[in-house]
Parts: sequence; structure tokens; C-alpha cells
Amino acid sequence: MKEKAAALVYDQTGAPRIVAKGVGEIARKMIEAAEAEGIPIQKNEVLVEALMQIELTKEIPPQLYRAVAEILAFIYRLEKAKSRASVPSEPT
Repeated sequence: MKEKAAALVYDQTGAPRIVAKGVGEIARKMIEAAEAEGIPIQKNEVLVEALMQIELTKEIPPQLYRAVAEILAFIYRLEKAKSRASVPSEPT
């Protein structure tokens, strides 16, 4: 089975949108680019298969809101933990 990848953007207006998707070599390059930029990656074959059916720049449909919201919450927790780790502690 060929590797698949889909990229979402969420600007807090409307629903998340599909901004990139690919299969095979394109998917591998998308994943490599995301890793290089420190963009969190979530592996979910069922969700990526559903996202592959959506046209580029289109919002995700309501039936995917919960699954995508769980990913966004995961990313939010990662970012929050990173920001806490990078804040220098005050001397006592």
C-alpha cells in the first residue's frame, strides 16, 4: 500500500481546510518537509483516507470535525509543553 499524507490548516475561522495531499513519493516529501519544519505529524490511516477525498482548499466536512479536533487538541498540548520548556526559570 502506498503511503498517503494530507495537510490541514486551521486559522480559527470556519473549519480546518485541506492545503496539501499526496500519495507515494509526494506523501514522503510532505512528511519529510513537515518533520524538518517541526510541524507535528499524526498518523491515522482512516482519517487520511477520508481527507484524501476532499478537494484542495476545501473545508473538512462536519463528520470529520471530532477526529480533526482531537488532532488539533494534541498539537495544542504539544505546543503548550514546548513553550513551557523553553521559558527560562526565574532565579530564587
